Amino acid sequence: MAPRLPARCWRQLALRPSTALPTSLARPSLLPATTTAAGGNTTTSSSLPYIQSRTVKTGWSTLPSRAKPHRFNQVTSGLPAPLAGPAAALKRRERTTPVRAGVLAVKKGMTVFMGRRGGRIACTVLQLDRVQTVLNKTRNKHGYWAVQVGMGERNPGNVGAPLLGYFEAKGMAPKEVLAEFRVRDEKGLLPVGVQLMPDWFHVGQRVDVRSNSRGMGFAGGMKRHGFSGQEASHGNSKNHRTIGSVGPSQGSGSRVLPGKKMPGRMGNQRVTIQNLPILMVDNELGILVVKGCVAGPKGSVIQVQDACKKDPPSQEWIDKSRKMLEERFPGAEAHLQAARERHLELKEARREKRIAELMAEGVTPSEEHADVIEEILAASAKEDATTERESAGF
Repeated sequence: MAPRLPARCWRQLALRPSTALPTSLARPSLLPATTTAAGGNTTTSSSLPYIQSRTVKTGWSTLPSRAKPHRFNQVTSGLPAPLAGPAAALKRRERTTPVRAGVLAVKKGMTVFMGRRGGRIACTVLQLDRVQTVLNKTRNKHGYWAVQVGMGERNPGNVGAPLLGYFEAKGMAPKEVLAEFRVRDEKGLLPVGVQLMPDWFHVGQRVDVRSNSRGMGFAGGMKRHGFSGQEASHGNSKNHRTIGSVGPSQGSGSRVLPGKKMPGRMGNQRVTIQNLPILMVDNELGILVVKGCVAGPKGSVIQVQDACKKDPPSQEWIDKSRKMLEERFPGAEAHLQAARERHLELKEARREKRIAELMAEGVTPSEEHADVIEEILAASAKEDATTERESAGF
């Protein structure tokens, strides 16, 4: 550490005028200034010298301290594009992010397709159950582009109040399963409330299938990792299926190394099978048939999306599928806006405790809703009449 300077040194520095630095950067004197009066008497003044304030014109920033570094760290200032951050991450994943959203399906089982020359192709049947888009996630609000998709329906009595309000604002029944599919840009976003059918894909297209594998429970080393086991005889007693030694006691520090294959829980892991071709698409049955096996038991939820390691579908097919979707649900935006307004009305009624009054008055359905109800009732009556005729015939 440098020695302390005597006080006379500081006094000489304080009395010497500073010409090297500009006025705005001059360091104020910390010692009181001395002046000599006309009578020879010395007076002391405690006022500090004038220092120019920091302004934009003098080269100083008026932004807060936390905002100063971001002002100059911009691409427009001549700096190269940053290699880290959300924008750079999206740029790196651009080629491996699908253009379109995927669908949710239920695994119904496996079957066999026979080729013209007698070839046997094992395939898996996936069924779509009321798959609808629920939410669009944008780059400005969420940091990335994605489409939230729901499948099936849940009993409203088993759904919490926050989730009921979430679906009420969308104008749809509570979904059994929700999943999120990332897309490349805003062109992959879909209108909220539209239903995705199996013809969202075409025969021959390659898709990636994600699901949870079948859980095996606690398994030993032979079943979990394929160990061969120990000797059947020659002194081995009741240790035929054990894994044996788990590590040395000297070279590795008398410990079990991380990652050692040992008995434990087997299965129930996220498995992605890539580049499976689609063999069949049926809108009437609501099924997709893909070649090969898919992880998970029967009844498990499967996520199906365009393959990320293959070229996306042709732009002609993307435009065609988007046009079919818009033709099937022309009033999706108007329906969503009406559902939001209705949700705000019901929210205010719940706050004022007028729900019982509204339920007593009943809900007046719209003309479209009333037509759908009449069609359902007519179809039910027709089925009942057919059943009665068949029973009378027997």
